[in-house]
Amino acid sequence: MTDTVLVTGVSGFIGGHTAAELLRRGYAVRGSVRSPARAAEVRAAMAQAGADDTLLEILQLDLLSDEGWAAATAGCRFVLHVASPFVTTKPKDPEDLVRPAVQGTTRALDAGVERVVVTSSLAAVQYAPARRDHVFTASDWTPLDRRGLGAYVVSKVRAERAAWDIADRRGVRDRLAVINPGAVIGPLLSEDPGTSVSAIQQIMAGALPMVPDLRLPWVHVRDVADAHIEAMTSVTAGAHRTIVATDPSSLIDVASVLRERLPEESGKIPTRAMPTWLTWAASVFEPQLRDNRWIIGSAQRFDHGPAEALLARPLHSIPDAIEETGRSLAERGLV
Repeated sequence: MTDTVLVTGVSGFIGGHTAAELLRRGYAVRGSVRSPARAAEVRAAMAQAGADDTLLEILQLDLLSDEGWAAATAGCRFVLHVASPFVTTKPKDPEDLVRPAVQGTTRALDAGVERVVVTSSLAAVQYAPARRDHVFTASDWTPLDRRGLGAYVVSKVRAERAAWDIADRRGVRDRLAVINPGAVIGPLLSEDPGTSVSAIQQIMAGALPMVPDLRLPWVHVRDVADAHIEAMTSVTAGAHRTIVATDPSSLIDVASVLRERLPEESGKIPTRAMPTWLTWAASVFEPQLRDNRWIIGSAQRFDHGPAEALLARPLHSIPDAIEETGRSLAERGLV
């Protein structure tokens, strides 16, 4: 019989790519959305990804409500809990992000399936105090008592902590696997570029006269999708969190790749890097920079060996991923 997998947040960037790869591998997929109005968009995304949606069922779930969860997980062998609120502007009340993230993760763990794979974030790792030469691993945790953490970071830490606490209390730690992706980019499946792709969109659209000195741990969305699927069945993934990210590339390096590989789109791409001191100064006024102040001018390093072992292959080339992202944005007229 075909195994059935519940993928929450199937209309999102990661959720859509993950569902498409599951369908290509012959799994039956139940994909959850917050609004039934997005069903047609999801099916169009599957077609865009070259996946047959015959085995796709789309249903409505709310991270803040129990309604529908029992029916959604009935008969499922696995749950991939990808859904979580992710916004580009800081909410007035941080709990607007924290509550759905924690409650959604709790409901996913209540499913009683063979394996739950939770999408956390590198943000739950990379703000741990560390020496400049530190290589971040899955044992590093962003401390919740660190001053100035943004609501998104807090939501991801609390949601992942909640998942591990529930698994430990129930004695089923081996049924939980966590994926901690970096800044996820790659080809779009819909008109929504997502948060990390929007950084490349802004560069291509010339929204920034100078490029801030931020160096982000990019990762191809296909690596993230494949990691979720491999973690479902891997005997070694249970009870572990896996960082899926590369060592950071600066935004000015991203701009250089775009100019070199997409010369026809290079007219608006900035050529000047904002000095580190000016990026720090700008972070006082710019919320996105302020939430990332610890990595301004920083070149963190991450242990991606476990991710490559899980995938049984190297991670995708970041310049190639940047090119694919830029080309996808241009083809959709989003720059």
